[in-house]
Amino acid sequence: MARIPSGVRLQFQTASKNVGLELLVTRMLGQSKVSVNLEHEGELHEAQVTSGNRIVLDASEPAGYKVERGSSQIAWFRGLLPGMKNLQLWLPHNAYVEMRNLHIDDDCSVTCFADSRPCWVHYGSSISHCMEAQMPAETWPAVASRRLQYSLINLGFGGQCHLDPFVARTIRDLNAQIISLKVGINIVNMDSLRERVFSPMFHGFLDTIREVHQTTPLILCSPIYCPSAETKPGPTIPNSQGRFETIEGFEALRQGCLTLQRIRTLMEEIVAARIKKGDSNLHYVNGLELFGSADSDDLPDDLHPNPAGYIRIGERFAAKVSEMRLFS
Repeated sequence: MARIPSGVRLQFQTASKNVGLELLVTRMLGQSKVSVNLEHEGELHEAQVTSGNRIVLDASEPAGYKVERGSSQIAWFRGLLPGMKNLQLWLPHNAYVEMRNLHIDDDCSVTCFADSRPCWVHYGSSISHCMEAQMPAETWPAVASRRLQYSLINLGFGGQCHLDPFVARTIRDLNAQIISLKVGINIVNMDSLRERVFSPMFHGFLDTIREVHQTTPLILCSPIYCPSAETKPGPTIPNSQGRFETIEGFEALRQGCLTLQRIRTLMEEIVAARIKKGDSNLHYVNGLELFGSADSDDLPDDLHPNPAGYIRIGERFAAKVSEMRLFS
């Protein structure tokens, strides 16, 4: 999952009226569309990528899958406005990507442009990676970054948001002006941390970030709504209808297992304790305020929002952050 980009983009300045990005994508068999977005002054354009490699699950193969090879393709954006302009090309968020060439008009050039927007580093799960979003520029962090005018670095790892210490060190060493962490759902999904370990792991994760970012605004988001895991501990697995549900039974082994409701309580306590100790730039957002039970119609597998749900999360997160007046 870490090989699949989310929020990754090319930023450049050019006077070219036509821009093409040649890339080779690798997608899962049967996967929905793969596309590239071009953004100019907040306006989005889309070019679909129809060729490329395909991963086919095959139990007879030693690795459990095989790759059907395809060709690269140029995603073209034609008829752009004349004159020098700042452009962003958002890479596909639901496929492996190999970039080959950037094509522009023969009489034009490409230069870097200074991005003066605050750098926002976000860490989360598949619900931050947003592979179910309609387009790469419509993941919820992308929607929020556009509304807030932030420059996004999205560390959303599908299934793998477990407070790994190397991620904390990565965030610590980035030149971030705002940091957000949306954690908890994968910990329940995999039953990877229990209550005895969750709080010190979270404190340690924050301590590592604060080694460098001592006063950087840091926003902690608890999990969004997930019906099966609200009051029952994980692990969660998809059922025959493709909906995620928690495993029943094993009560004798469930001592200290976490539910989403318990994680939200623990996160509130962690934030309150650290603010009391003097961390005035720490903020908490309850995930149910971003996507709650009233939004469940946009939760088709009872875990991941659909495209409309992701856009709503981005808009709500941006509104919450705007109210914080982090850079006033």
